Order: sequence, then C-alpha cells, then structure tokens
Amino acid sequence: MKKINAIISTFFLSLVLLLNVNVNNAAATGVYDLPIVNAGENVWVIDNAEVISKATESQLSDELGLLAQKTGNETRMVVINRLDYDQTIDSLTDDIFTSWYPTPEEQNNQTLLVLDTLTNRTAIRSGEESSTFLTPDISESLLKETAVIPLKNLQYNQALIDVSNRMIAVLSGKEDPGPPEVKELAIDGTFATAEETNDRSATIWMIVLVALATLIPMITYFWYVGFPGN
Repeated sequence: MKKINAIISTFFLSLVLLLNVNVNNAAATGVYDLPIVNAGENVWVIDNAEVISKATESQLSDELGLLAQKTGNETRMVVINRLDYDQTIDSLTDDIFTSWYPTPEEQNNQTLLVLDTLTNRTAIRSGEESSTFLTPDISESLLKETAVIPLKNLQYNQALIDVSNRMIAVLSGKEDPGPPEVKELAIDGTFATAEETNDRSATIWMIVLVALATLIPMITYFWYVGFPGN
C-alpha cells in the first residue's frame, strides 16, 4: 500500500512540475512567438502582454504611421509579458530587429522598442540612418528617464506615449524635448519651529502668571474677610 501511495504521489508531483514548466514556457516570449513584421508594413504596436489599451494602441499606431509617412523613419513598439529563460531584454531586441530587418538596407531607417512587463525593462535598437537622430545618449535617456517613472507605477500606456512623443520629435528632425520634468511636491511644514514653540510657550506662561497674580490676592482677601453674603 505504501508503494502504491508513493507511486501515486510521484506521478502527481511529476504532473504538477510538467504543467508548471509548460505554463512558464507558454508565458515566456521569444522572437518566434511574435509575428514577423517587414520594413514598410503598416504595423506599429504589438502588445503580446495585453497591457496596452485599445485607445493608446490606436493613438500610437496613428502617430507612428504618420511619422513613417512624413520622414521615412519607421518606429515599432513590442510589449511582452516575460523574457524566455535564456534571453535578456537587449538580446531579444537584437533578435527581433535582425529577424524583421535582415539586411542593412532594411535596417537603415528602423527603430525598435521592446518592453518586458515582468521586469519593466526596456531596450531600443536603431538602424544606421535612424541613429543619426536617435543618438545613443538620447536612447539611453529615453529608457532611463522618460520611461522609468511611469513604469515604476505600472503605467504602461503613459510610458509608451511619453517615449513615442519624444522619439517622434527627434526622428522628425526637431530639437529633443528631453525627459519629462519631475515636479517635486512642495509640502509646507505644519509643525511649529523651535523658535515659534518657545514664543508660544512664553506667551502662555505670561498669561498664566498674570491670571495668578490677579486671582491669588482676590482669593486671599475673601478668605480672610469672607465672601459676600456670608
């Protein structure tokens, strides 16, 4: 009986581990889990993690499509829910970029942004022509300054919109607007300073002393003379 129980337990444990591995593998995203997008194709956003609203996806697609139409610079965004176990965000971005645009000519005016929602890490890859606008410094600032604040708050829609707005400006030949300004919340102190506390204490003591100086002689007088009516 013990052997049967052991066999059954082993069977169920193996089944659970197998299912867990399959679920994890299904959740991970590699380059072959994504559709192939060719240069010039009217596809701008791929949300494999399903965290971007339809309104945001439509807005980004319209604006990135217009950018490509006006300048020839194509920018695409890919959102995944987690990396495969042997991938980094940079290696996956490289794999997607070379898979979609296999030749230098196809890569020339291309820019690719990839976001992993499990780690909130992002990466950018640009072709030779696009890199003249989207320099390494600007790309790094996009990842580490523009995207990082909304991503910390899990605001994926806002992160992509902020990044897209800045990228579109730069790739259109306009001056880099830079990262959004971080406004520090100015909170006025509600506690009294030490000087204010000392002044307040001195005032209270002065009132108490004046009151006592007035009341004590009166109480003493009536104590000896007697209160009216007595």
